[in-house]
Amino acid sequence: MTYELHYWPMIQGRGEFVRLALEEAGADYVDVAREDDDAGGIGPMLDRLSDPANGRPPFAPPFLRDGDLVIGQSAAILLHLGPRLGLAGTSEADRIWTHQLQLTIADAVDEVHDTHHPLGVDLYYADQKPEALRRALGFRQTRMPKFLEYFERVLVANGGERLVGADRTYADLSLFQLVDGLHYAFPRATAAALQAAPHVERLHDAVARRPRIAAYLASARRVPFNEDGIFRRYPELDG
Repeated sequence: MTYELHYWPMIQGRGEFVRLALEEAGADYVDVAREDDDAGGIGPMLDRLSDPANGRPPFAPPFLRDGDLVIGQSAAILLHLGPRLGLAGTSEADRIWTHQLQLTIADAVDEVHDTHHPLGVDLYYADQKPEALRRALGFRQTRMPKFLEYFERVLVANGGERLVGADRTYADLSLFQLVDGLHYAFPRATAAALQAAPHVERLHDAVARRPRIAAYLASARRVPFNEDGIFRRYPELDG
């Protein structure tokens, strides 16, 4: 079975959390909007989102097609894929705990986004810069350390190398992506916050070295961070 991932082709965004799981597992998948043939591009994604005959449409990308099943929301996609890809632990308790950690990572990602768009996505960053400066200050000083220290505590409680059990899960991959994005968007603040979360930094580095992830990161499939995605580098927001 070939999975079909639908997401914007020009950014990492929330689709990247799904891509990392698929890449780590060596899964057979198509990143549809990045395909150049007649079946690819953004068109099929938009058609599915607006299809009036679909009584259960995704609200927005990313969404995944697995046979007749279409799943939206990154955390829900990973909840579905995790057991199928061997990335959700070995028990029901592990599966739910992995999902809980993914939802916490999603909360952190939302807060990162709101540092550059605190008033709303319908305004440009330049239209809300004073508010963004204030929001980013609170994120750097309070929220980022709180999230990273939480994951540090979880890692230490589980032996220091993984978030869940003895095997790598999609939560580890997603924490890698969160930290990688923070390094890009807030290099100074992230380096300071990670001093109190050394296991988080080591997990980030270990995931980046995993053979399939390393190959993906070095490939053209990995879209660079940019100022259209969630993690944006505006130096003034880094203090």
